[in-house]
Formats: sequence, C-alpha cells, structure tokens
Amino acid sequence: MAAKESLTTYQAAVLVSNFILGVGILTLPRTATEKVKTPDIWLSVIIGGLIAMLAGVIIVKLSQQFPEKTFYEYSEHIVGKWLGCILNLVVIGYFVATSSHMVRALAEVTTLFLLEGTPHWAIIMAFMWVGLYLVIGGLPAIARLFEIIFPITVIIFFMIAVMSLKIFDVNNLRPVLGLGIEPALKGVKTTALSFTGFEIILVVHAYMQRPKMAAKVVLIGIAVPLLFYVTTVIMVIGALTVDGVVSRTWPTITLIQSFEFPGVFFERYESLLLVIWVMQIFTTYVITHYAAAMGLAQVMKKDIRPFLYILLPVIYIVAMLPKNINDLFHYSDFIGNVAFVMFGVLPIVLLGIVKVRGGKT
Repeated sequence: MAAKESLTTYQAAVLVSNFILGVGILTLPRTATEKVKTPDIWLSVIIGGLIAMLAGVIIVKLSQQFPEKTFYEYSEHIVGKWLGCILNLVVIGYFVATSSHMVRALAEVTTLFLLEGTPHWAIIMAFMWVGLYLVIGGLPAIARLFEIIFPITVIIFFMIAVMSLKIFDVNNLRPVLGLGIEPALKGVKTTALSFTGFEIILVVHAYMQRPKMAAKVVLIGIAVPLLFYVTTVIMVIGALTVDGVVSRTWPTITLIQSFEFPGVFFERYESLLLVIWVMQIFTTYVITHYAAAMGLAQVMKKDIRPFLYILLPVIYIVAMLPKNINDLFHYSDFIGNVAFVMFGVLPIVLLGIVKVRGGKT
C-alpha cells in the first residue's frame, strides 16, 4: 500500500459519517413513525444507533485480524476460495445496489423540489459523471472532498435545527413511553438500518495510518449521524405531530417549508436542507461506487480504473428499475435487510471462525 493512499483517523471517521448520512435525514422520521406510531421514535433511533455501534466494532475486530487487507482480500482466508468469492460478489452487489438507490433517490427529490419536469436519466447521468471524475482520483481524493463537505453539512444542519424551534411544540413529544417500551422497540430495526454505512470500514481499515484507532473511528462515525437523526426526528415530530409525519413522503422537507420569517430576503429554506442532502447523497454514491469497483479489481486482481467505468452503466440500469417512488422505498427496504444479514450477522460468524482457528488464517 502506497503512503499516498493512506487515510488519517479523521478522514476515516468522516468517510463513515458521510456514508451513513444519505437518504435517512429525509425518510427516517416517516419510516420510523410508521413502525412506532408514538412520539418515542427518538428512543428507537438511539437504540438503533447503539446497535450499529456494536456491529461496527465487531467488523473492526474482524478487520484487525488481517492488517492492511480489505474484506475482499481476507474473506478467502477465512472461508475458502470459492465461498469467499461468493461473499465478495454479494458485498460488491450490495455496494452497487446502494449506489443505484442513492442516485435514483436524488433524481426523485430533485425532480419534485428543484428541477420539475427534468427527466430522471438526465439528473442521474450528470450526477454519475461528476462522481466518476472524483473516484478516478482514488480514496485520498474522495477523503479530501469529504473533509470539505462534512463541516458544511454540520453548520447548515444545525442552523436549520435552530430555525425549527420557532414551530416546535414539545407537547407533541408527550407522553414519553405513554404506551410502554414495546412501541419504541418495534422501530429499532428500521432505525438501526438507517445507520448502515459503517460497513465501509471493511475497505477503509486497510488504508488507515493508525488502524488501531479503527474502533474509535466507527464509534465517532456513527455518533455524528446519531446526533443528526435524533435531532431530526425530535424536530419533525415536535412540529408536525405523529399523524402529520406518517401522511407525508418527505416530512423533513415539509417541516422546513413551514418556516416563516417575515422581512427576510431568503424564503425557500428547504433549499438549505437540499444543499446538504445532495452533497451527502453524492458522498454515499461516490464511496459505494469506489468500494464496488475496488472489490471487482481485487477479486480479479486487475487495476481498478476499468471497473470504475464498467460499473457506470450497471449502476444506471439498476437505478432506473424502480417504476415509482413506492418501488424505490421497497428497494430501499430490501437493501436494508441484506445489510442486516451481511454486516450485522455475518461478521460475528466470520470472527468466530477466526477465533476458533486460533487467530489469523
């Protein structure tokens, strides 16, 4: 591994956070509310975040058994060549599916709120070609852009949260645990799946300058989206109520459209959210595209660049498969269920195999 390809601890943490902060900010309040049906969604989000942290640490422990190797390289050492190859292809397929989901979600929201009437294919293709320009620069170039995007996201998000206080009503969050803990637990799976993204450490760990800090990277990388998500669901439920959230496709945007500040020149405050949201979609798309291409390159022991180009039409075709927004949400649920098995259950099994065999194999 060349020194120029190494990542600092901060860069690795930013990669994890940016990967997680995708569509969740816009959709999590609605999907979680449909499951919980009480104002206690914030509790489900916290529990889901803690579960994600646990799963992330397990992945770190697994990766630390094989220093300077990505999952694609060490999976064969654990379960054998053929089964390892199958696992690699499944992980690659997951990253491709996630990339496709991101660009299609971007097209749906952009068409609805920003560029009405623009064909989905035009938005997706423009987005993907810009992303290709970045991924050709490699992991360090991706990390440097993420370092720029991350603080902008934090500043704008909390500025929006402060503005939300004007229409926030704490009574909409009461009573706390009015129906007990059971409703909140029903939403844990949904909220935990909103934190998928920590699995990128399977790839990133091999390029870290200080791999011993990987556990801290995962915990910080998940803690930031956890803070974002808890803030989002509290502000959205507090402003729109539980019934109001369930009845809206994009409740977070609806919340921001409710802002009114007479005499202020700037009126379309949802544009602020869409700015950071588009940037986060871009980061998630870029890192998943790169991770999928890296997987193909390492499995076939070839240079990564041709695969960056080859995946473009594949991602585009998959992105265009959902016929409407409901199909897109079903597609998202499917990806989430795959992620639950691949990155919640499988790492425990693989780590167990490694330990039984007495360490590295």
